[in-house]
Amino acid sequence: MTEQLRLMAVHAHPDDESSKGAATMAKYVSEGVDVLVATCTGGERGSILNPKLQGDPYIEEHIHEVRAKEMAEAREILGVKQEWLGFVDSGLPEGDPLPPLPEGCFALQDVEEAAGRLVALIRSFRPQVVTTYDENGGYPHPDHIMTHKITMVAFDAAGDPARYPEAGEPWQPLKLYYNQGFNRPRTLALHNAMLERGLESPYGEWLKRWEEFQRPDRTLTTHVPCADFFEIRDKALIAHATQIDPDGGWFKVPLDLQREVWPTEEYELAKSLVDTSLPEDDLFAGIRDN
Repeated sequence: MTEQLRLMAVHAHPDDESSKGAATMAKYVSEGVDVLVATCTGGERGSILNPKLQGDPYIEEHIHEVRAKEMAEAREILGVKQEWLGFVDSGLPEGDPLPPLPEGCFALQDVEEAAGRLVALIRSFRPQVVTTYDENGGYPHPDHIMTHKITMVAFDAAGDPARYPEAGEPWQPLKLYYNQGFNRPRTLALHNAMLERGLESPYGEWLKRWEEFQRPDRTLTTHVPCADFFEIRDKALIAHATQIDPDGGWFKVPLDLQREVWPTEEYELAKSLVDTSLPEDDLFAGIRDN
């Protein structure tokens, strides 16, 4: 295939692109692939998770602006393009019973109507491959689940001239993947490797919760080798300073250990309009050679 390869990653909030599939994106950028992150919301209702910045009145009052600047820095580090879809963060409801979602937020939009913005972006960028979250959102944040819903609609609709005729010339992406980087085999491998080296693992509680909830493992169809880009991934993540504590659990596993024990990022192939044989090591498998 001589045409320019293009990858679109659809994410809910600024910072999701750096915690899910960032090393993969940086790898493809290094190979000359055009990579675009579509960010559904501005993260306006996200909590300040970095304890070093909690209680800062400027950040609390200007969280939308601060997170946009963080996104700009992460985008530069990863070498990707990025577009905002312009929806308003729904926040993560907490409590029992859960409070209602705020009026006008992303998760309360009509799915078909909201998908139109993504259809327009797909048609203008023309990606062959799209990545997003599975039907559980990766974890059940209402914005992650809504991101899944509009991506599924947009993937099918973008190539159909009868749908969203106002959204530009039709373009049909060829493959759709779910990010599955937080999978049990990877977590267990890194956990055991840390313990074998006499180090404290940050994954003990994660593994206990998996046992407790007995969630079935997802099918990992695609393992993208990207260990050389783990450092770039971490720098992009740290750029989201309000969301990430640089001294927190995200960075407890040494990079050398990660590169040795689990040098890939994982995906689940959800839709493919081209022939490919599983497992894969390339999101463009079946596309490059057509």
